Amino acid sequence: MQFQPPLHRGILHRRYKRFLADIETSEGELITIHCPNTGAMTGCAEPGSIVWYSTSENPKRKYPHTWELTELASGAMICVNTGRANTLVGAALRQGQIPQLTGYQQVRSEVKYGEGSRIDFLLSQDQEGRPDAYVEVKSVTLLEQGQGYFPDAVSTRGQKHLRELINVKAQGDRAVLVYSVLHSQIQNVLPAVHIDSQYGALYEQARAAGVEIIELFFELSPEEIVNPRTNLKKNT
Repeated sequence: MQFQPPLHRGILHRRYKRFLADIETSEGELITIHCPNTGAMTGCAEPGSIVWYSTSENPKRKYPHTWELTELASGAMICVNTGRANTLVGAALRQGQIPQLTGYQQVRSEVKYGEGSRIDFLLSQDQEGRPDAYVEVKSVTLLEQGQGYFPDAVSTRGQKHLRELINVKAQGDRAVLVYSVLHSQIQNVLPAVHIDSQYGALYEQARAAGVEIIELFFELSPEEIVNPRTNLKKNT
């Protein structure tokens, strides 16, 4: 995925009200931009960090600029726009870049299922006759002491999705949790039991029930996000 038009560079002053951030542009102007991330953004929103942002041509937007990436002093690149996770996974599915999920003729997004939920992607019409695959996507950006974690805050929504995937598997279909890893220095993902113990317990239940867990890693730069590679967490 290429960023078109190209991103602009700024310096973060502060993030506040969840959806807003003040940055200083390369021209020295202080502006407010939209922050498309409702999480804690731990380690991703330190004042003084480099921010890469996009600009919308929609004249109706109150805040035309959107925070896309954070570049840390360590050299780490982080995609903080959580909406990109689904876009990237959807493209990878349709282009056959996730080996565990190839062979399906139809890829649909935002399909209703379970108890008032919508699955991120529903894969059907498999060439080998496998059951439909329900794919839930989570954006991972939390790095602590060299280890990647999800979630970065208590997530009742994430808990619900794990319950839904467990039910999907019990009904005979494939249930797949994809961690879209959008931090260049994360090499492995674990449930953040120290942040959300209930999510951690449900994660273990899901693995034991046969829910497939795939980590999908990307190369990130201010120009593009490319080359997904996968790691399948073995169920035990």
